[in-house]
Amino acid sequence: MVSKLIISMVVPVAIVLASAPHHAPPHPHHGGPPHGYCDPKAPPKCAVHSDLPFCIEDPEYPEYEIANKISQDPIFLKKYSDVADQSADDLVEHITRYQEEGFDYSYYTGASKGPSPYDATHWIGPEGYLCPSDVDYAKIRRAVNVEGYWRIILQHIPKEYGYGHYNYTQTTRLETCQTPDSACRLLAPCYQSKCTQKYVYHRMVSVDPCDPYRGFFIDTYKLPSACSCHIPQ
Repeated sequence: MVSKLIISMVVPVAIVLASAPHHAPPHPHHGGPPHGYCDPKAPPKCAVHSDLPFCIEDPEYPEYEIANKISQDPIFLKKYSDVADQSADDLVEHITRYQEEGFDYSYYTGASKGPSPYDATHWIGPEGYLCPSDVDYAKIRRAVNVEGYWRIILQHIPKEYGYGHYNYTQTTRLETCQTPDSACRLLAPCYQSKCTQKYVYHRMVSVDPCDPYRGFFIDTYKLPSACSCHIPQ
């Protein structure tokens, strides 16, 4: 009789414990698809007020999800490659890192000695490129691929959830014309020259923000690479 009473008391307790909900440890979640339809061509919040096809800063970058995907991908290191330390010292002949960093908008407009920043002294000016440009060695966090879909770009700098405490970044040299289609410096107006934006295709390890179950993949992006002076025939 006593044993039956003990069993009758244990069974309800076991049922209560088994039915108690299991709570997974909380973690931040950013950049995943919203509830319902996810439009891969819709710009993310970091690009809403920009006309650029990429974001360098992204407050919603899914760092936890990226770290988790790295830890679960057995062939991740076969997909990943980067040269993080890039500068004009290695990529531009006869120009140093210090010189290139000085060729900004204020450098070219500051060369003007007249009432307008676009008078003759501006176009002659000191040393520099025929077509003023902005150069940035950037770690892009989101970008539009060649098919028009927004992707998340792998940029993992470990914080509290680093995988092996390694940095996994992808550095891209971006060069954008300051004044596209304007006349080139140092050339007479009779040449009808103009500054032309050039692009190059980059392949980078990416994540689909609309498919949280898809792993890393390589995608292709068209990004600004140079600003060149073009003289028509």
